[in-house]
Amino acid sequence: FQRCVGMDAMNSLHSTTFEIDEKHGTDYHKRFLEFVKMMQKENFVIGGAMTDPKGDRSKGPSEQEDPDLFTRIVKTDEIGVYVSGAKAHQTGCINSHWIILMPTIRLTEADKDWAIVGAIPADAKGVTYIYGRQSCDTRSMEEGDIDDGNAKFGGQEALIILDNVFIPWDKVFMNGEYEFASMLVERFTCYHRRSYVCKTGLGDVLIGAAATIADYNGVPKVSHIKDKIIEMTHLNETIFAAGIASSHQGQKMKSGVFLNDDMLAQVCKHNVTRFPYEISRLAQDIAGGLVVTLPSEKDFR
Repeated sequence: FQRCVGMDAMNSLHSTTFEIDEKHGTDYHKRFLEFVKMMQKENFVIGGAMTDPKGDRSKGPSEQEDPDLFTRIVKTDEIGVYVSGAKAHQTGCINSHWIILMPTIRLTEADKDWAIVGAIPADAKGVTYIYGRQSCDTRSMEEGDIDDGNAKFGGQEALIILDNVFIPWDKVFMNGEYEFASMLVERFTCYHRRSYVCKTGLGDVLIGAAATIADYNGVPKVSHIKDKIIEMTHLNETIFAAGIASSHQGQKMKSGVFLNDDMLAQVCKHNVTRFPYEISRLAQDIAGGLVVTLPSEKDFR
């Protein structure tokens, strides 16, 4: 679980740091490669922290009433930088070993203090996690294990608060080069939106479960049941196809890594914002009301 965001961050930073160095004569790319070697040697999981709270969406970071609505540099000294702010909707951050902080939007010269990319240990001093809640999460605290979900490796979300968090210079991969923020964001999202092909694995499980329930109910050969399972499969494989096609159409970047096709990655994301909900609706049609009103395991037993 959660390898995808770290890979997306590493791939997008590989090419972006290379091109920052090319323009500014910095050594970000070398620093970054040393960081990647450490991640690979230790088999660490990386959380890619890009999404800021943003505040008033019509204003940039430097125009906000509260400067910490976007993660920013608050102090610099000879050993590194100190950052404050927050990162929202961070899936998997609590079970990551390292967090890479990145800008979330295009920046201007006035936003230089917000043009920071750096890596911090997930338990760094000054980091607070506010755990996200889900509608049925108290079930997992009851007796039994049916409602635990993926108990050992499942995901969760959190809001990360950053209060004067230190990043040493060797873990800083952008520091004020604001004109490269949009490049990084666009490349990261291109990789990440292609990675939504993972949702088709969930779709496979749901389609199999719906077909199994149709067997239990004695209606596997009823035409409208078969039509719904075919439609679920069609939608699921359409997500998969866009993601795979995006990778197949990838192009080599200056740094040597490949970037998948941007348009097809966006199509994959667009499909993911629509099709899984329709697949779930069809599963509920096939399975009946028990799917959405099932008692907890404790009550069931």
